[in-house]
Amino acid sequence: MSTASATLVVWTSAWLHGAAAADDVLDALGAWAGLHEVVADDDGTATALDLPGPEEAPVGPALLLASLRRAATTTARLVLPVPGDVRGLGGHGPLGKCALRAGQAVVLPEVGVGLVPRLVADGVLRWTVFDLPVPAVFEHVPIGEAEHGLASAMREAATALVTLDVARYRPNARAEIAALAAEQQGLSWPTGTPPRSLRVLQRAAEVAAILAVAGSDAPGGAVSATATRARDEALRPLGDAVRRARLAAVDEAVRVLSDQGAGRH
Repeated sequence: MSTASATLVVWTSAWLHGAAAADDVLDALGAWAGLHEVVADDDGTATALDLPGPEEAPVGPALLLASLRRAATTTARLVLPVPGDVRGLGGHGPLGKCALRAGQAVVLPEVGVGLVPRLVADGVLRWTVFDLPVPAVFEHVPIGEAEHGLASAMREAATALVTLDVARYRPNARAEIAALAAEQQGLSWPTGTPPRSLRVLQRAAEVAAILAVAGSDAPGGAVSATATRARDEALRPLGDAVRRARLAAVDEAVRVLSDQGAGRH
């Protein structure tokens, strides 16, 4: 569904611009794990941000926020890398490789670092802070364009479900889709988050739920290699639309929250 990185990006941006308290950020992260911990990937990054290094005990995210405040950070960006597209991560170094495995990252371009979350134990999410080897280059996706692409994707997803005859193999497909999409509704967002961003995130969750159900094999079902390839080919553009929509929605939320913060000063 959505990502822990999206939550951190939006809430941290709100906090940095005075639209949320630090406790609000920590509470929002609680939707993803009961315990969050932070550690730097290398000693240089650890020293620069006054965070524990790879051989030291992790700290809580409150100390990360304090480090970002000291570093005068004002910008956070969401990155959702896929094979062939790791823009925003500075190439295929440790940050790029780890983010690609996780499918997500938070990049703080002013500080020159990126953070990648990984579940290290039941209920424990560890954020590793990596050096950003070169200045990040991001793709800007206008939210209107992303919303239009998502609407088309929803129509195509519905057609794909019929074409692939998902209902025959998964009679409870509709209930599975509804349950997965509902997870998005349990996330909290800062006051002032633009309704359009929230709408796009919810629609992206709905399409992602369809993709998850349509792309998984029925329990005990046997699907031929040819059918699997056809299914993956039909669903791939929908996954791209979901990714672009999430990036656009989060970027728009960050922009609006930052502007609101600027208006307070």
